[in-house]
Amino acid sequence: MIKYNLYKLLKEELKNGSADLVTRNSGQAIRERIERDIANEKDGEVIALDFSKIGVIDYSCADEIVAKLISRLVSNEYGDKYIVLTGLNENQKENIEVALERKDLAVMAVMKDGENILIGNLNNYLQETLNFVSKKEKITANDLSTTLKLPANTSGTRLLNLHKKRLVKRIDEIRDGGRVWVYQSCL
Repeated sequence: MIKYNLYKLLKEELKNGSADLVTRNSGQAIRERIERDIANEKDGEVIALDFSKIGVIDYSCADEIVAKLISRLVSNEYGDKYIVLTGLNENQKENIEVALERKDLAVMAVMKDGENILIGNLNNYLQETLNFVSKKEKITANDLSTTLKLPANTSGTRLLNLHKKRLVKRIDEIRDGGRVWVYQSCL
């Protein structure tokens, strides 16, 4: 996992002495910097946006940075990469959640207290599947099918949908002489 210290990016890009992420223009400047940096990361990387030294993030900045990054991520504009949020406090989480929910998006996050959470919208059956994947180191569609007593095509579709939303990583492995997709948590 590669950490992007948003406080450091804020200082480098805006040079205004603030620890707060406010206004759409500020958010756009930070997002554009993050996008330039993401372009240099290799496929398969998990990029953690670290909010631990940020004060406030308002809705417009949350929309401009987080919602747009996640929207572009799920549209495959950045290749096979993943974004998670870390170091969030409750107020930051609330504004980011509103921005994500309005665009029907979701992202994995780690709160300041270390709790792993999902922020945004995800239907119940995908939430159940994500919770299961989060508890395991690695899982295949067959593992999910057997454990949750689901048809094989249903478990495969659920895992693929979570991957398309960039909420789980997908890795190609050789097992028992054949190729199989293995899924794992981004956190």
